[in-house]
Amino acid sequence: MAYGSIAPPSTTTELPIVAYTLPDGNSLTCFPVTGQSASIELCQFLCRVFNEELAMGRTYPQRGPMTLEEFTGYFFGATTIIGIIGTSASTATTDGELVEGVTLEQARAGREWKDCVGGCYYVKPNYPGRASHNAGFLIPPTFRGLKIGKTLGKSYLIYGPKLGYRGSVFNLVFKNNHASLAIWDSLGFSRVGLIPGAGLLKTGPNGEEEYVDAVVVWKSFVDADGKPTA
Repeated sequence: MAYGSIAPPSTTTELPIVAYTLPDGNSLTCFPVTGQSASIELCQFLCRVFNEELAMGRTYPQRGPMTLEEFTGYFFGATTIIGIIGTSASTATTDGELVEGVTLEQARAGREWKDCVGGCYYVKPNYPGRASHNAGFLIPPTFRGLKIGKTLGKSYLIYGPKLGYRGSVFNLVFKNNHASLAIWDSLGFSRVGLIPGAGLLKTGPNGEEEYVDAVVVWKSFVDADGKPTA
């Protein structure tokens, strides 16, 4: 890490549990967790998913694979949001409904993590304190195509400001990641820059690699008076 260990913004705000209704009628309930509160089994499962994503070589810049320790430090270094799929929309009658009295294990309902984790993302600093803002998203292949990425993006607009961030910058959204760019466009983010040949990605059917441009995507989390938007 270029800047060493970067402390996140200080905040005393308690993070809520937020639920959404997915287009297929099921629910996605978002739970904030930290590395200390995440079970070893959950970290192991997400580490496998992340390493599979790195092996594809199309989204994240790391070559991988990461060890469990490396992954936990990277993905659970600050705050991580875990999206749990529900079997019905009974807990999510409206988008972004706050949920009380339910734990991550209760929402898991005895299922294996691979059967209930619809996606997750970390929220942590990308730069030192005077300019800290970043997040990284991961959707297991089993649950892609269900609008979970956009749903987690909506929750990010709630959690980011509550964690003390004044805005968010995604500085490496590769130009061929059309799904991700479409999500951020739809959620009001702005494309503020382009980095030519930012990453050597696997783009061909046989693993051929080429340098791909990256889009810099930004959104403010404060209004004109500097007050948080959520």
